[in-house]
Amino acid sequence: MEYIRKQFRTLKERILEPRKFMQVLAGPRQVGKSTLVWQVLEQVSIPHAVEVADAIDPKDSDWIRRVWEAARMTMMLRSLDEYLLVIDEVQKIENWSEAVKREWDADTRNKVNLKVVLLGSSRLLLRKGLTESLAGRYELIRMPHWSLREMQDAFGVTLDEYVYFGGYPGPAHLMKDERRWRKYIKDSLVAPAIEKDVIMTSNIYKPALMKQLFELGCGYSAEILSLTKLMGQLQDAGNVTTLAGYLEILDECALLTALQKYANDDARKRGSIPKYQVYNNALLTAFRGRGFVADRTDTQAWGRWVESAVGAHLLSMADELDYELYYWRVPSRRKDEKDKEVDFIIDCGGELTAIEVKSGRRGMNSGLPAFVEAFKPKRSYVVGAGGVNLEDFLRCEVDALL
Repeated sequence: MEYIRKQFRTLKERILEPRKFMQVLAGPRQVGKSTLVWQVLEQVSIPHAVEVADAIDPKDSDWIRRVWEAARMTMMLRSLDEYLLVIDEVQKIENWSEAVKREWDADTRNKVNLKVVLLGSSRLLLRKGLTESLAGRYELIRMPHWSLREMQDAFGVTLDEYVYFGGYPGPAHLMKDERRWRKYIKDSLVAPAIEKDVIMTSNIYKPALMKQLFELGCGYSAEILSLTKLMGQLQDAGNVTTLAGYLEILDECALLTALQKYANDDARKRGSIPKYQVYNNALLTAFRGRGFVADRTDTQAWGRWVESAVGAHLLSMADELDYELYYWRVPSRRKDEKDKEVDFIIDCGGELTAIEVKSGRRGMNSGLPAFVEAFKPKRSYVVGAGGVNLEDFLRCEVDALL
């Protein structure tokens, strides 16, 4: 039996409603967008066609008109009252949003009851046309990376397995064969994501640099490192502005982000040293892991995996729940004192939640009390020893934390 994600019900209900909006299913590669659509199609009786733009010439913008016209023709020949057109990987076609807008508006004017579902890659899809060309014509259904609860329910993974191998459903059965699992992540997931979802759909002038930055950034997940120092580990590094731009694109694709330090003003946030954070811990393991046993038994290493898992969990719903994620740190002025640091700060409409991860990586520091005194957050708590149980935290819905 296939696992049903919670977005299934939302998509099914909207497809069965009278035609008013296009439905856009957006999320990173290999989180189950196409699978979910097929699950819904098996449960509804609406005649449909599924078209995939993955192998189409990106410059063939007329392709969208042709598949749309074919759907209209099918409706007419079969004398159908309604029809459903699904277009997968729609963002691969240049100027796709203008073409979609033209056909959708034509159907609206002519009262053609052709419903439409579009599938695309995360926020990269949004930036490439939804918010401008298609404003007011669509509803967005976000598909984030899989949570611990979902991976446990679907595949029976343990907490430690989830922390280390992350939440990609495709290679879940390969966790016992780490070499094969790692090869799958790099060859079948990372390579297509970078080469197709990032490089082909963005202005990347140095593709090799983008790949190096991604791999290195994944390896530094949950660590704070300046772009200047990062440049020293890259070949043909370009400049800090180029790297910052590439990190923004990786963030839009829900792969890797650079968290800013929390501050009261935007200028100080933008000028801060970034803290790297993967959206899925599988990416940290693929590029930094030495092996499950070796890393699980290394207290300091495992602490970083745990912190990264907490960060990935918080990132997963940031877009859906409309909050920003930061870290906070104040360097110590004395050599015998540690920096005051809080691992994650959630800013939801001005209301702050401070989260400190306590694990084998390090003990509790004075950062959380200092942040509470300085910024008066709505909530503050520890995840791990002496605080909220890690498994309970990773299984919960993020909105319950706010």
